[in-house]
Amino acid sequence: MTISMNRRQVMAGATALGLAATFRTARADDIPSTPEAGGIKMGLEPWLGYGQWHVANKKGLFKANGLDSVELVNFTQDADLNAALASGQLDCACVATHTSMAFAAAGLPIKIVLLLDVSMTADAMLSDGSVASIPELKGKQIAYEEGTTSDLLLNYALAANNMTIGDIQKVPMPAADAGSALIAGKVPVAVTYEPYLTTAMKQNAKVKMIYSASVEPGLISDVLVVNEKFLKEKPGQILALVKTWGTAYSDYTANTTDDRAIIAQAVGDTPENLATAFDGVKYYSLAENKTAIGGDFPSKVMPAVKDAATKAGILTKDIDAPGLIDPRFVAAA
Repeated sequence: MTISMNRRQVMAGATALGLAATFRTARADDIPSTPEAGGIKMGLEPWLGYGQWHVANKKGLFKANGLDSVELVNFTQDADLNAALASGQLDCACVATHTSMAFAAAGLPIKIVLLLDVSMTADAMLSDGSVASIPELKGKQIAYEEGTTSDLLLNYALAANNMTIGDIQKVPMPAADAGSALIAGKVPVAVTYEPYLTTAMKQNAKVKMIYSASVEPGLISDVLVVNEKFLKEKPGQILALVKTWGTAYSDYTANTTDDRAIIAQAVGDTPENLATAFDGVKYYSLAENKTAIGGDFPSKVMPAVKDAATKAGILTKDIDAPGLIDPRFVAAA
């Protein structure tokens, strides 16, 4: 079964839903150590970067951290998840960093409370062998899916080499088809992500990776966002969620093989098929969150993501990207 990675598609346009009201957020000393009563609904898609939540669900780690009930609500389309969060059907959601910015631009009151994962080599640019560097892309046809992480990565690579999207020939197509177009000789370069990267390189030995998200760790990343109303009302539950991610991460490092099997089953594939994808994704530990969320992530990574998303036309409104982060829950975990 092919893994669905639609969480990588940014919403093409957001509907104003009258949710631009500002809610008072809890002060650090307002965060109770014991979670409030009640359940949590978390939206997510079948992407292995959200894997620690599946480990927590399977191994009872939510309850171990004092949470009554956490329902993992699965979506296959970004638009559906976005609408559910905006309408209050979800309390929190796992989304790409640039999607959180799109939420903010649409007036949805959310905060980033946890860094989940970062793509290193799971998002990349492939060549048929005729192109070996980014400057050589000038005038070349490049297959990629517009409005996705592939679009973000391509724009970042071009800008880093004093080029723009106008310097290449765009060949828009779904990410699942970009690798196939490269193998078929229809384009010399394709930008896509796992498992399509591995599939392309296995089918043609000449296909090589010439650029990946590892050049700017965090550029292609995922975060946990919380509706500010829920943040105000249930800060203890949010803290417990953050602690649960840490517990699950510790379990994952100790039982990687078993936990990868849990994650693979949850996203609809096998550990064998996802081996390269797992290796290309790095999960953030709580310790790394404590360092990054108050350091390079808001000061360096988020501005880079915002710039690339703006150049790609994904983000069309100026926002205070670092201001989306609420670091207090990670600090208290």
